[in-house]
Amino acid sequence: MNVLYESSLKSLPRIGRGKVRDIYAVNEDKMMIVVSDRLSAFDVVLPDPIPDKGRVLNELANFWFSRLGHLVPNHLTGIDPESVVDGEEERAQVRGRSIVVKKLAPLPIEAVVRGYLIGSGWKDYQKSGAVCGIGLPKGLRQAQKLPEPVFTPATKAESGHDENISFERMCQIVGREVAEKVRALSIRLYREAADYAAARGIIIADTKFEFGLDGNKQLVLIDEVLTADSSRFWPADQYTVGVSPPSYDKQYVRDYLETLDWDKTPPAPKLPPDVIARTSAKYREALEKLTGRKLA
Repeated sequence: MNVLYESSLKSLPRIGRGKVRDIYAVNEDKMMIVVSDRLSAFDVVLPDPIPDKGRVLNELANFWFSRLGHLVPNHLTGIDPESVVDGEEERAQVRGRSIVVKKLAPLPIEAVVRGYLIGSGWKDYQKSGAVCGIGLPKGLRQAQKLPEPVFTPATKAESGHDENISFERMCQIVGREVAEKVRALSIRLYREAADYAAARGIIIADTKFEFGLDGNKQLVLIDEVLTADSSRFWPADQYTVGVSPPSYDKQYVRDYLETLDWDKTPPAPKLPPDVIARTSAKYREALEKLTGRKLA
């Protein structure tokens, strides 16, 4: 088991650091994304890494990029990350948790697809009978499957919470033609992934996709895709309408933090070993159920 809280590559210039990912320039048109074992909860990065988390996210995203490649091109180059760094110490940092990708112009929105009524969508529905302005039938219950998946875009926040926006606002930001293509493609990706996962005992309640444009203004799937960090995965055998089901992600961490006297602003509290271990196990279980593969 290798654990990486933050990468420190000297052979490549670092050009970005997200909540979970460290980004390095490889050359003018390629960059490397290193998926750390950092975990954020309530939009705050926690001080303790979750062992194997980065490797699980990386492997699961690569699985989906491959499986959904017939629907949309992605940003992968196929270049081995270990071949672009120097020395065994750096190769060990990137092994199994990194990808070399094309540099593209990212769209400044997140493409969220919801198949079930949960999270902020459920709260919105309780207040307004709609989710992000999309009217829904009356009488739906928490965690209920929606009649059809709904597309609810959001703006990407550098820090803090992303903001849900209307489809019309998205059209203003990226243009109607691109917005309509993103909406149709996102729903198609979600449907195909959800059908696949359902046959393996996992419900994909919702997910978010990110897209970029290549030099020909064609849409390309970027960032991560259908991981436990970007999606809500539920075990089908524990799903019940009317309650929030357990999930394959940081639920144990969130549940623990909710018991503390913490105002959800930095610095975040440390996690007990059992919460770290159970969270790590959940990430690995999702990978094994969806891909049939265990981490090497």
